[in-house]
This record gives sequence, C-alpha cells and structure tokens, in this order.
Amino acid sequence: MDESTAARSTAKAASPSRAAEPRLTTGALARRLGVSPTTLRSWDRRYGIGPAARTDGRHRRWTPEDVTMLETMCRLTASGVPPAEAARAAKQQADQAAVRPPEGIAPPPPPRSLLVPRPVPAPSSGEDGGPWAAAPGTSASAAARQDGRGLARAAVRLDAAAVGEQLDTAVIRYGVVTAWQEVMLPTLHAVGRKWASSEDRYIEVEHLLSWHVSTTLRRHTRVPAAPVGSPGAGPVLLACVPDEQHTLALEALNAALSHRGVPTRMFGAAVPAEALATAVRRLGPAAVVLWAQARSTASLPLAEQIAALEWGVKGARSQPLMMLGGPGWAGRPSHGMRRPTGLPEALDTLAAAYAPTPPGEPL
Repeated sequence: MDESTAARSTAKAASPSRAAEPRLTTGALARRLGVSPTTLRSWDRRYGIGPAARTDGRHRRWTPEDVTMLETMCRLTASGVPPAEAARAAKQQADQAAVRPPEGIAPPPPPRSLLVPRPVPAPSSGEDGGPWAAAPGTSASAAARQDGRGLARAAVRLDAAAVGEQLDTAVIRYGVVTAWQEVMLPTLHAVGRKWASSEDRYIEVEHLLSWHVSTTLRRHTRVPAAPVGSPGAGPVLLACVPDEQHTLALEALNAALSHRGVPTRMFGAAVPAEALATAVRRLGPAAVVLWAQARSTASLPLAEQIAALEWGVKGARSQPLMMLGGPGWAGRPSHGMRRPTGLPEALDTLAAAYAPTPPGEPL
C-alpha cells in the first residue's frame, strides 16, 4: 500500500459513519464505469489507483470515495491525459478530499498541465474553430479519432457531463463539419454496432449519446446576422420524409450552414407531405433537403412532387434546388435531383444555391 492509499485509508477509518457505506465489487464498478475489470486491476497494479481497503481474502471492495477517484481517472484518460499522469491527479484529488482544509481556505487547484488543452490542428476554412493553434505534424483525423474513443468511453459510462463537454470541445477544436464526420458520426456508429452485437444491451448508451449530439449541434447553430444571398433568396428547407425519425445528420447540416451564413428552416422528423408542400409554397426556398435514413421511408414520388412546386409571379416562376440526403435514397433514380456524397459536398452545393456566384467572378 503506497502513501496515498494509506492516507485515504486512515481518513476513512477516522470517520465512523464511513464503515456502513455501501461498497462495490470490481465487476459492479467496471459495469458502472464502462471499462473492463481487467483494466481496473491493471490500474491498481501499475498506478496504485485501487481501493484503499480490502475485505478478508483480499477481495477488492470499492467505496464511494474510490469510485469518485476512478471516475476522475476515466474522465482524464478520455480527454487524452496519459494514464500515469491521470492516476497521479486522481489520487491527489482524492487525498485533498479526504483531508479537508480548514474552513475559509480554498483547496489547491489541479495541476496546470491538466487544464491546458493539447494543441490540435486548426479547423477547415469557413468555420470557427476556437483559439487552439495547429500543432506541427499533428493529424486532425488522428486527433479526432482519439477524441472519438474518449467520447465513446464517456458514453458507455453514462457520464453525461463528460459527454457534453467532449462534444462541445470537438466542435470548438475542429469546427462543425470535422467534428461531425470524425468524432460524432464514428462514435454513433461504434455505439450502434456495440448495441447490435450485444443482444439489446447499450440501448441507453445510444440514447444518451444521441441526445447530447443533438443538443451540441443546436447549441452551435448560429442565427445569420444579415442576408448574404441574392435579393429575394429564400432559406434552405431541411426536413425528414414522412415516417423518418432520424434527424442528427440534418441537424449537423443545419449547424454547418449557419456557420456559412446561410439561413435555414429546420422542420425535423417525419414531416407530413402536405405540410412540407405548404412550407415550400410559403417560404420559396432556395433549396429543399429531404432526408431518408431507411429505404422504406424514401418516397421518390414525394421528392418529385416537391421539386416540381413553383412560386412567384407569372413569367418569373421559381423552383427549389432539390437535394436527397441519407442512405434511404441509395439505388433510386434521382431525375436531376442532387445526391451529395457527404456533408462537405452538401454544404458547398447548398451555399452556392443560396448565394450563386455572379458571372465572371471566381468560385
């Protein structure tokens, strides 16, 4: 037992009320944190970040203080802090909590090295990526993949605070497009695969992650300060086809368009056909995006009906650019409607539809 563990053990023994506190087994704690029991034993062996006390027979039993220390360890490693450094910080924080300072004296702050974000590449052009500068030789994709793994671990732990913080950090670091493509979407797919292969386990993880992704995208959606398109240009209308409930990709597109200064009208999931047609006639949109996640919901007749709608005075009628988004449209004839291969292409096409480049000017 090292000095840190001994200090925590002594502090616990000094408090009679702690004796009756519930204690978790290693397996129960592993399920709570979303890590394997082997990982907990490895951390105990390598870094001394184990329970301060054990029962007869050397069985590990984890107190609430131990759990708090391990949650700190998980949050730090998920944010990219090396395990050895994370363990030292987690134990230091646990020791400070065990030995409370005199009233009126603030506890010392955490090590500065844990407060300074690691350098990351600057975001792609056209997006606000925050104050972090690019690190020489650092790959944006590699850094984003590491952030995605940390996000997945936080989601499996059902650590809502960490999930929200890491999603916000990803958008600030990389911009909406890269955060969606390299962090959010791969993590959603990974959690979905884990759920599909584990006999309905982890459904709660997928729901928690989806809710926080949606919340983050909406929080980072801007309201355009002033119209930048051609005179009379309508907004971009975003909607899911009837019976389609998946909206996250549209929410990512909505947020990315707002960073381009393109106004949108987001109608969300399962928009009835009649309501969609009415909205197009009322708004006169520059473009309409219809999202279909599943082939069973993708209605080509509906898309053609919306694409054929016209508005305006006689002799100067207008029609929207029609874009079909989502895997549900795969293999369907597009009949002149746009089928982007990804978020960047959709973003560029819609921005150009809202504010077309005048003849003779460079693209």
